[in-house]
Amino acid sequence: MRIGQFYNEPTLKFAAHGNEFCKILAFHLCRGNPIITINAANPAKFSPSLSSLFPPGAIAAELCEPGDPSLLLPAEAQYLGNAVLKRVQEFAAGRLCARALLAEFGIRDFAIEVGEARQPVWPDVLVGSITHTAGFCAAVVAEKSRFAAIGMDCEVAGSVKAELWPSICTLKEILWLRSLPEASRVGAATLIFSAKEAFYKCQYPLTRERLTFHDARVDAPTWGGAGGSFIIQPTKRIALADNAALPLNGRYLLHQQFVTAGIALTAATVSAQ
Repeated sequence: MRIGQFYNEPTLKFAAHGNEFCKILAFHLCRGNPIITINAANPAKFSPSLSSLFPPGAIAAELCEPGDPSLLLPAEAQYLGNAVLKRVQEFAAGRLCARALLAEFGIRDFAIEVGEARQPVWPDVLVGSITHTAGFCAAVVAEKSRFAAIGMDCEVAGSVKAELWPSICTLKEILWLRSLPEASRVGAATLIFSAKEAFYKCQYPLTRERLTFHDARVDAPTWGGAGGSFIIQPTKRIALADNAALPLNGRYLLHQQFVTAGIALTAATVSAQ
């Protein structure tokens, strides 16, 4: 099974007063991020929790409702084809999240088209990633001057059943899963899947290399809490080794019924190679 075969594809709506606004304002100021403003036409919301998966300078938005396809730009809508309603709404939700973030970098009415591997095509000055799963969609964007690449993936916790482990996990990962308490295994298996998808999304724009799930191994030394870090190590020689020091470190978050993983390569890290 090839990683990325499920490649996912404003100002944000939140209360601009009271404690919530102060929290968001303080978060942005501490991280050196642009400040999300209000745009009632776009229901996507700034996500401090998902932004925290990445180094300062990356900002994330989320949407927990179906996207309105009427808000797609014509150049985006052309990719819908005969897609079913669920897929259309997911695609629209992803573009709404992404467009909200682009506006924070001064880029408006930019059509986020679909690349040759179904990846979102970003403005030349930005990098980003879009993810969606049942009932949830998110995007993350950062300036290319600060980040060489970025990847994020969200999955429903427990969606990676034991019968899928051999097609997704290496032997070492399967042994780790079996060592965990049974109740913890489904979430841990979902993390492995999500981390590999995020890694694929991060490396593909730099290398154009297609990878399989067995081409990388995930270790999660902090597994057991609501969030933590993971390490992803290639199991073979991959093209990314020419651009970055491996293994790479990422972060994950368990929220509601979801597992979200994020990974980024800073421009300084890649330039040093």
